[in-house]
Amino acid sequence: MPVISLIAPRGLLDPALVSSLQGAFGATGDAVWLAPDEAAEFPVAARPGNLDEVRGGIAGQAVDLNFIDDGDRRKSLLIADMDMTMIGQECIDELAAEAGVGEKVASITARAMSGELEFTEAVAERVGLMKGLSIRAIEHVLETRITLASGGKTLVRTMKAHGARTALVSGGFVQFAARVSELLGFDDVRANALLVENGRLTGDVKRPILGQDAKVEVLTRLSPDASRAIAIGDGANDLGMITRAGMGVAMHAKPVVASAAPLRIDHSDLTACLFLQGYSIEEFS
Repeated sequence: MPVISLIAPRGLLDPALVSSLQGAFGATGDAVWLAPDEAAEFPVAARPGNLDEVRGGIAGQAVDLNFIDDGDRRKSLLIADMDMTMIGQECIDELAAEAGVGEKVASITARAMSGELEFTEAVAERVGLMKGLSIRAIEHVLETRITLASGGKTLVRTMKAHGARTALVSGGFVQFAARVSELLGFDDVRANALLVENGRLTGDVKRPILGQDAKVEVLTRLSPDASRAIAIGDGANDLGMITRAGMGVAMHAKPVVASAAPLRIDHSDLTACLFLQGYSIEEFS
């Protein structure tokens, strides 16, 4: 049964707003609260024609509004991007700051994630700017600059507790992704590899460079029935898996991604991806 999903940071979802939207969208049943003052949903007959207009109208209330037309909502595969999705940074930008080329690399990253530059070429260009950097900088960045995104551990633990497989798939680097995957408890990890000689970066990446097509390949390999997967990301290189998966979520995403994704979370943390699947907060692990 199609539903309207309403999710906000904890304590910010006003029951009066939920009631108002039930009337505006012609709800066909009562609202179900998945978490008090945080997540609710109610059934509707079809996607409301004014969904985007209403979403814009309530944006100032920090509420994520989505239409979900998916009867089999609880997914058996979680496939997630790393940078700015499962962590709060772009690893390559943080590493570049250690090399003294942070602003230049960050500018290229922003354009690549917005779809203005071809991803694999942007990776090669940015890595080339860090040639000669000691690999000790990687550990320093991991220890001092990288933070896990709120709700990530709960998302991974809960889905695994309910039998799902979890995969971290990044266009970033395995030197970071392996640690992040371990901290969050992912089953699988796939990422690019920085090439190293004599303890320093060579300025190149192992080929082939993992980009949008590779993320789709991992999705289809781990879940031949893509409808059984939830894919989460924020950048243009995530759009392939986001649009292919049964539940594709743009997470605090760039505008080009948010506008194209079936579902979007702009205000809440990663536990929203559990509410989208119909989990109640009592089921969180």
